[in-house]
Amino acid sequence: MEISEILSRCDHTLLLQGATWEEIRALCDDGIKYHTASVCIPPCYVAKAKEYVGDRLPICTVIGFPNGDSTTAVKCFEAEEALREGADEIDMVIHVGDLKSGNDSAILEEIRAIKRVCGDKILKVIIETCLLTEEEKIRMCRIVTAAGADYIKTSTGFSTAGATREDVALMRANVGKNVKVKAAGGIASLQDAEDFIALGADRLGTSRVVKIIKNMDSTGY
Repeated sequence: MEISEILSRCDHTLLLQGATWEEIRALCDDGIKYHTASVCIPPCYVAKAKEYVGDRLPICTVIGFPNGDSTTAVKCFEAEEALREGADEIDMVIHVGDLKSGNDSAILEEIRAIKRVCGDKILKVIIETCLLTEEEKIRMCRIVTAAGADYIKTSTGFSTAGATREDVALMRANVGKNVKVKAAGGIASLQDAEDFIALGADRLGTSRVVKIIKNMDSTGY
Protein backbone atom coordinates (compact mmCIF):
# COMPACT_ATOMS: atom_id res chain seq x y z
CA MET A 1 0.00 0.00 0.00
CA GLU A 2 1.26 3.48 -0.85
CA ILE A 3 2.37 5.52 2.15
CA SER A 4 0.30 8.44 0.89
CA GLU A 5 -2.83 6.25 1.07
CA ILE A 6 -2.09 5.32 4.69
CA LEU A 7 -1.43 8.94 5.66
CA SER A 8 -4.66 10.09 4.00
CA ARG A 9 -6.57 7.88 6.45
CA CYS A 10 -4.74 9.01 9.60
CA ASP A 11 -6.20 11.29 12.24
CA HIS A 12 -2.80 12.53 13.46
CA THR A 13 -3.39 12.61 17.19
CA LEU A 14 -2.12 14.33 20.33
CA LEU A 15 -4.45 14.11 23.34
CA LEU A 16 -1.99 13.77 26.22
CA GLN A 17 -2.85 15.84 29.28
CA GLY A 18 0.39 17.80 29.15
CA ALA A 19 0.22 18.73 25.47
CA THR A 20 1.38 22.31 24.87
CA TRP A 21 0.37 24.70 22.11
CA GLU A 22 3.85 24.40 20.62
CA GLU A 23 3.35 20.63 20.33
CA ILE A 24 -0.12 21.05 18.85
CA ARG A 25 1.20 23.55 16.31
CA ALA A 26 3.93 21.08 15.31
CA LEU A 27 1.26 18.38 14.98
CA CYS A 28 -0.68 20.66 12.63
CA ASP A 29 2.46 21.38 10.61
CA ASP A 30 3.02 17.65 10.18
CA GLY A 31 -0.62 17.06 9.30
CA ILE A 32 -0.42 19.67 6.56
CA LYS A 33 2.94 18.42 5.26
CA TYR A 34 1.95 14.77 5.15
CA HIS A 35 -1.68 15.31 4.05
CA THR A 36 -3.31 13.45 6.92
CA ALA A 37 -7.09 13.15 7.17
CA SER A 38 -7.12 15.48 10.18
CA VAL A 39 -5.38 16.32 13.42
CA CYS A 40 -7.19 15.15 16.56
CA ILE A 41 -6.51 17.53 19.44
CA PRO A 42 -7.90 18.57 22.84
CA PRO A 43 -10.91 20.93 22.75
CA CYS A 44 -8.98 23.76 24.41
CA TYR A 45 -6.77 24.10 21.33
CA VAL A 46 -9.44 23.95 18.62
CA ALA A 47 -9.90 27.69 18.10
CA LYS A 48 -6.18 28.40 18.00
CA ALA A 49 -5.47 25.45 15.72
CA LYS A 50 -8.26 26.41 13.31
CA GLU A 51 -6.94 29.96 13.12
CA TYR A 52 -3.47 28.54 12.46
CA VAL A 53 -4.36 26.00 9.76
CA GLY A 54 -7.34 27.69 8.11
CA ASP A 55 -8.67 25.45 5.36
CA ARG A 56 -5.44 23.51 4.92
CA LEU A 57 -6.32 20.71 7.33
CA PRO A 58 -9.47 19.44 9.10
CA ILE A 59 -9.55 19.80 12.88
CA CYS A 60 -10.95 16.92 14.94
CA THR A 61 -11.58 17.04 18.68
CA VAL A 62 -13.04 14.87 21.44
CA ILE A 63 -16.04 15.22 23.75
CA GLY A 64 -16.96 13.27 26.87
CA PHE A 65 -13.34 12.23 26.80
CA PRO A 66 -11.96 9.83 27.91
CA ASN A 67 -14.54 8.26 30.25
CA GLY A 68 -17.80 9.07 28.50
CA ASP A 69 -19.71 9.65 31.73
CA SER A 70 -20.68 13.29 31.22
CA THR A 71 -24.40 13.94 30.82
CA THR A 72 -25.86 14.21 27.35
CA ALA A 73 -26.46 17.93 27.87
CA VAL A 74 -22.79 18.46 28.71
CA LYS A 75 -21.66 16.46 25.69
CA CYS A 76 -23.96 18.46 23.42
CA PHE A 77 -22.58 21.69 24.85
CA GLU A 78 -19.03 20.46 24.31
CA ALA A 79 -19.85 19.61 20.71
CA GLU A 80 -21.55 22.97 20.09
CA GLU A 81 -18.59 24.84 21.55
CA ALA A 82 -16.06 22.83 19.54
CA LEU A 83 -17.94 23.36 16.30
CA ARG A 84 -18.35 27.06 16.99
CA GLU A 85 -14.59 27.31 17.50
CA GLY A 86 -13.88 25.62 14.20
CA ALA A 87 -13.86 21.84 14.68
CA ASP A 88 -14.64 19.88 11.53
CA GLU A 89 -15.03 16.47 13.19
CA ILE A 90 -16.19 15.30 16.63
CA ASP A 91 -15.15 12.07 18.36
CA MET A 92 -17.52 11.33 21.27
CA VAL A 93 -17.24 8.66 23.97
CA ILE A 94 -20.27 6.59 24.96
CA HIS A 95 -21.24 5.90 28.57
CA VAL A 96 -20.11 2.29 28.86
CA GLY A 97 -22.12 1.87 32.07
CA ASP A 98 -25.35 2.38 30.14
CA LEU A 99 -24.37 -0.36 27.72
CA LYS A 100 -23.44 -2.72 30.55
CA SER A 101 -26.82 -2.02 32.17
CA GLY A 102 -28.73 -2.75 28.98
CA ASN A 103 -29.79 0.87 28.62
CA ASP A 104 -29.25 0.89 24.87
CA SER A 105 -31.99 3.46 24.27
CA ALA A 106 -30.11 6.06 26.33
CA ILE A 107 -26.99 5.59 24.22
CA LEU A 108 -29.02 5.72 21.02
CA GLU A 109 -30.73 8.96 22.00
CA GLU A 110 -27.46 10.53 23.14
CA ILE A 111 -25.72 9.79 19.85
CA ARG A 112 -28.74 11.13 17.95
CA ALA A 113 -28.70 14.31 20.02
CA ILE A 114 -25.01 14.91 19.37
CA LYS A 115 -25.43 14.14 15.66
CA ARG A 116 -28.17 16.78 15.52
CA VAL A 117 -25.66 19.25 16.93
CA CYS A 118 -23.03 18.15 14.40
CA GLY A 119 -25.31 18.39 11.40
CA ASP A 120 -23.20 17.75 8.30
CA LYS A 121 -19.98 17.63 10.31
CA ILE A 122 -18.49 14.19 10.94
CA LEU A 123 -19.40 12.40 14.19
CA LYS A 124 -17.36 9.39 15.33
CA VAL A 125 -18.57 7.27 18.25
CA ILE A 126 -15.91 5.78 20.53
CA ILE A 127 -17.17 2.56 22.13
CA GLU A 128 -14.01 1.51 24.07
CA THR A 129 -13.88 -2.04 22.76
CA CYS A 130 -11.40 -3.25 25.38
CA LEU A 131 -14.14 -2.93 28.02
CA LEU A 132 -16.84 -4.74 26.05
CA THR A 133 -17.91 -8.29 25.36
CA GLU A 134 -18.39 -9.40 21.77
CA GLU A 135 -22.16 -9.21 22.24
CA GLU A 136 -21.86 -5.64 23.52
CA LYS A 137 -19.66 -4.64 20.57
CA ILE A 138 -22.27 -5.98 18.15
CA ARG A 139 -25.02 -4.11 20.00
CA MET A 140 -22.99 -0.91 19.69
CA CYS A 141 -22.57 -1.47 15.96
CA ARG A 142 -26.35 -1.61 15.65
CA ILE A 143 -26.88 1.41 17.90
CA VAL A 144 -24.36 3.57 16.05
CA THR A 145 -25.96 2.59 12.74
CA ALA A 146 -29.47 3.37 13.96
CA ALA A 147 -28.34 6.70 15.45
CA GLY A 148 -27.01 7.99 12.14
CA ALA A 149 -23.42 8.60 13.22
CA ASP A 150 -20.73 8.66 10.57
CA TYR A 151 -18.15 6.40 12.21
CA ILE A 152 -17.78 3.83 14.94
CA LYS A 153 -14.38 4.03 16.66
CA THR A 154 -12.67 1.37 18.70
CA SER A 155 -10.89 3.19 21.49
CA THR A 156 -9.84 6.33 23.32
CA GLY A 157 -6.28 5.09 23.77
CA PHE A 158 -6.65 5.90 27.47
CA SER A 159 -8.15 2.62 28.73
CA THR A 160 -6.72 -0.86 29.12
CA ALA A 161 -6.05 -1.51 25.42
CA GLY A 162 -6.50 -0.07 21.94
CA ALA A 163 -7.70 -1.41 18.61
CA THR A 164 -7.36 -5.07 17.70
CA ARG A 165 -7.62 -6.68 14.31
CA GLU A 166 -10.45 -8.88 15.53
CA ASP A 167 -12.48 -5.89 16.71
CA VAL A 168 -12.07 -3.98 13.47
CA ALA A 169 -13.20 -7.02 11.47
CA LEU A 170 -16.18 -7.53 13.78
CA MET A 171 -17.21 -3.87 13.55
CA ARG A 172 -16.90 -3.83 9.77
CA ALA A 173 -19.13 -6.91 9.58
CA ASN A 174 -21.84 -5.52 11.85
CA VAL A 175 -22.24 -1.80 11.14
CA GLY A 176 -24.55 -0.51 8.46
CA LYS A 177 -23.29 0.34 5.00
CA ASN A 178 -23.34 4.06 5.76
CA VAL A 179 -21.13 3.77 8.87
CA LYS A 180 -17.36 3.84 8.59
CA VAL A 181 -14.85 2.34 11.02
CA LYS A 182 -12.01 4.08 12.85
CA ALA A 183 -9.30 2.05 14.55
CA ALA A 184 -7.47 3.89 17.32
CA GLY A 185 -4.99 3.09 20.04
CA GLY A 186 -1.87 0.97 19.73
CA ILE A 187 -1.23 1.41 16.00
CA ALA A 188 2.52 1.16 16.25
CA SER A 189 3.80 0.35 12.76
CA LEU A 190 3.04 0.71 9.06
CA GLN A 191 2.16 -2.98 9.04
CA ASP A 192 -0.43 -2.35 11.76
CA ALA A 193 -1.86 0.47 9.67
CA GLU A 194 -2.03 -1.65 6.52
CA ASP A 195 -3.62 -4.54 8.40
CA PHE A 196 -6.35 -2.37 9.91
CA ILE A 197 -7.13 -0.77 6.56
CA ALA A 198 -7.29 -4.19 4.89
CA LEU A 199 -9.74 -5.34 7.56
CA GLY A 200 -12.05 -2.41 6.87
CA ALA A 201 -10.81 0.60 8.85
CA ASP A 202 -11.52 3.83 6.98
CA ARG A 203 -9.62 5.97 9.50
CA LEU A 204 -6.74 5.39 11.89
CA GLY A 205 -6.31 7.34 15.11
CA THR A 206 -2.58 7.36 15.69
CA SER A 207 0.30 9.44 16.95
CA ARG A 208 2.96 7.12 15.56
CA VAL A 209 2.49 6.72 11.81
CA VAL A 210 3.61 10.24 10.92
CA LYS A 211 6.57 9.87 13.29
CA ILE A 212 7.57 6.69 11.47
CA ILE A 213 7.36 8.44 8.09
CA LYS A 214 9.34 11.42 9.38
CA ASN A 215 12.04 9.06 10.60
CA MET A 216 12.12 7.33 7.23
CA ASP A 217 12.50 10.73 5.55
CA SER A 218 15.35 11.74 7.85
CA THR A 219 17.26 8.50 7.31
CA GLY A 220 16.73 8.45 3.55
CA TYR A 221 14.53 5.37 3.37
